[in-house]
This record gives sequence, structure tokens and C-alpha cells, in this order.
Amino acid sequence: MSPEIHPCAAVGFERATDAYERGRPDYPADAIAHLVERLEIVPGCRVLDLAAGTGKLTRSIVGTGADVVAVEPVAAMRGALVASLPSVRALAGTAEAIPVRDGSIDAATSAQAFHWFDAPAAIEELHRVLRPEGRLGLVWNVRDDADPVQARLTEIMAPYRGDAPAHDAQRWREAFAASERFTPLERTSFRHAQRLDRDGIIDRVLSVSFIATLDEDERREVAREVGALVRPGATTILPYRTDVWTSRRR
Repeated sequence: MSPEIHPCAAVGFERATDAYERGRPDYPADAIAHLVERLEIVPGCRVLDLAAGTGKLTRSIVGTGADVVAVEPVAAMRGALVASLPSVRALAGTAEAIPVRDGSIDAATSAQAFHWFDAPAAIEELHRVLRPEGRLGLVWNVRDDADPVQARLTEIMAPYRGDAPAHDAQRWREAFAASERFTPLERTSFRHAQRLDRDGIIDRVLSVSFIATLDEDERREVAREVGALVRPGATTILPYRTDVWTSRRR
């Protein structure tokens, strides 16, 4: 991938900021507790939240009393983060060009994002900004396609994916395996679920980058198909698996 932000992310997340905030799940408390423990996040330590989006993970890190710096390249998402977390320093930047000083970060996090990065370049940048022995945590909420509603959402979205990267691609993990900058990644998984009404499940799908880039008629058709899965006034529960990957700077 180019060091520049992927066009699908640049356009899609700019358009879908409001839907992203409304429709994407937060992170389960046990996953956050594990992340905080493994990354040794304590009050006063400096944490980088990379590709922070609207601040869904950032909020939990702020709650620990850490000094959080959020980096987010998409202006609309960064604006939403600032509006909800005015105490957080929010910077424009990418994983391949992180706008903080060498060795100034105690721990770094990135949620729903690392698969978008030029992984070798991002690994080098994270190594640069983290202090020696600094910790890294990568988090994903992964939709559970064993659930029939989730499986149907995948069927609806799949024809539109194009070249948008997926979280389960091997490339980013292979980049860590090939690098000597960090210790081997360790994964711990947690069960998670999200209750949504009809509008919420539509927002969940419209927040996906490659869906948000579609023209208006195509987005309307996707919304119609998704809305048919939930009766007006009813709710549905979407199951997830939350993966927390941790490592340490060498």
C-alpha cells in the first residue's frame, strides 16, 4: 500500500463519520481491562491512539487517567473526536508519518485500523515514537459470521469491497513476523455483542468505508436490503469477537 491514506478510507470515512459513531460498537470492558494491563497504562503515562477515528477506543484510554495523544488523518473523524473529547490532543497524521517525537510514547494503541496501513512503514514509525520497552496494542471488533444476520450483512456488502483491505488479511501479521522491531504478537479474544434497532443496523453497514464510497442510489439500495433484516420498532443483537493483539518494542 502507498504511505498515503487508502482512497477508500479517505472518502468513505469522511462521508460516514456520523454513521460510524452511531453504528459501530464500542469495546467490551474485559477487553479494555486486558489491553490496559498488558500495555501497563497508568495515570500520567503517555499513550498514542493511532488512527483514532471518532474516539471509540480513545474514550476508554482517557478513562484510565493517561495522557492521550490521538492521531487521525480523516478531518471529519478527527473533528468528531475533538468535539466529544476536547481534552485530548488530536493531530492530523498517518501511521506512516506519526507527528510525535522519537521515544516520547509509553504505549500505543490502534483499533479497527492496522490493516489499512503500510505495515512495514507503520512498524518502523511505531518503533521510532515508542520508548524502549514501550507497549503496543491492536484491537478489532470482528463480526461473527456464524450468526445468520451477520452472515447476511456480509453477503450484502461483499460485492462492493473492491481492493479495500480486510482485518483478517495476512499482510500486516507477516510484516510483524518479518520485523525485529517488536516481540511476537500475542492475541487474546473476548466475546462481544451489540444491540441495534433498524436505523442502527443500517448505520452499521453504511459506516463501512467501501459502502460509504458508493453513489447515492447504490447506498440507498444497500440500506433497503439491510433494513429488511429488522422490523420497524424491533431490535437485533449482533455478535462479535474482540481480538486484542499486544507486543513490546525491542
